[in-house]
Amino acid sequence: MPDLPDVAARARRRIARRLLPFLFVLYIIAFLDRVNVAYAALRMTRDLGFTAEVFGFGAGIFFIGYFLLEIPGALLVEKWSARGWIARIMIAWGIATVLVGFVKTAQQFYAARFFLGMAEAGFFPGIIVYLTHWFRADDRAKAVALFMSAVPVSNILGAPIAGLILGVNWAGMPGWRWIFILEGVPAIIFGVITIFYLTDRPEQARWLPPEEREWIRAELEREKQHKKAIRSFTAWEAVRSREVILLALVYFLGVSGSYGVSLWLPTMIQQLSGLPNLAVTFVAACPYVLALVAMVLLGWSSDRSGERRWHTALPLFVGGAALALSVTWESRLVVGIVLLALATACVWTYLPPFWALPTAILSEAAAAASIGLINSVGNLGGFAGPYVVGYLQTATGSTHGGMMALVGSMLAAGVLVLQLRPARRPPQTVVDPTISTATER
Repeated sequence: MPDLPDVAARARRRIARRLLPFLFVLYIIAFLDRVNVAYAALRMTRDLGFTAEVFGFGAGIFFIGYFLLEIPGALLVEKWSARGWIARIMIAWGIATVLVGFVKTAQQFYAARFFLGMAEAGFFPGIIVYLTHWFRADDRAKAVALFMSAVPVSNILGAPIAGLILGVNWAGMPGWRWIFILEGVPAIIFGVITIFYLTDRPEQARWLPPEEREWIRAELEREKQHKKAIRSFTAWEAVRSREVILLALVYFLGVSGSYGVSLWLPTMIQQLSGLPNLAVTFVAACPYVLALVAMVLLGWSSDRSGERRWHTALPLFVGGAALALSVTWESRLVVGIVLLALATACVWTYLPPFWALPTAILSEAAAAASIGLINSVGNLGGFAGPYVVGYLQTATGSTHGGMMALVGSMLAAGVLVLQLRPARRPPQTVVDPTISTATER
């Protein structure tokens, strides 16, 4: 009979090698389809006669659709077939992305982006739920961290790809339309592949040897039985918690900064530099290289020290200051672009320590009940940030007002983080490992 530690080690390696690279690719595709509008805007707004306000509203309305179906989508992954639901999401968002490539009016742009948000809703939380079907609690945080590192990687790859596509003019259609068409098709293809590649649960996995399949099934069942004995923390209790409200506000303000900067970054670089489209996209990729390195280092530092609040607040303060200075010193081209790049990196770098905060400053059951609420409310910032920038640019004729609004958002988020205080932890309250480790870094 195989030695149990050997079986456990082999099962964990085999599951990770089978699932994580594939899920990593899926999330790269998802994020490309979410933010490719930022690069298409270099030509699209001029061709269609969109004002900055129209673009900002259309870019941001994605998150309204996303917000409406995020939680129901995650629940369907749990109750139905994860493989089938994730495949459905990918095929639907691939079609929605392709449709954006054919818009001709502002109303069509709004509808296509809103539908894209609804189509993609449930993908990220659904993947998190799916990982709970395969990874033990003590392996889950690492799995999610690897999965989420696809965010900066998608921008590093997506920016130059979009720049190259922008230069084409096939079948009488400009390159910005082909960005959506060509980047939407992989989602459809991988949606079909998902049906055949992913397996819903370990007991159905023919690619796992019987002893490894039985080991992971038993481990996950033991965790499930443990959770049944845990005191629950209701959504109503979460809503009334001062710390949960602060965390939701911090995330809303932080996400406003993240997407407000990112979705306008190529346009701002072009306005500052006058560079051609291809050069702009290569410059726009640079901040995400810095963000990838900084996310790893800051997450490591935060885990090693056990400190969360200042590790979250500091990138927000630095990013806000850099963005403010980039506006002030925009006449100095190189300095302005470097500061803009630093601000962009910082608005993503705060995420690893932020997602460790709920379990650090809330009771464990409160963290388990509150993370979904914090994530849903915070994602609305993805609408607010881009729209405010576009609205103020249309109203004033300058990006300065919008950028300073984002500066205020980031600085306010940093200040609010420092107002958080640790909770008293009841002796019978234990975190639900399904949720708490899903978003820790």
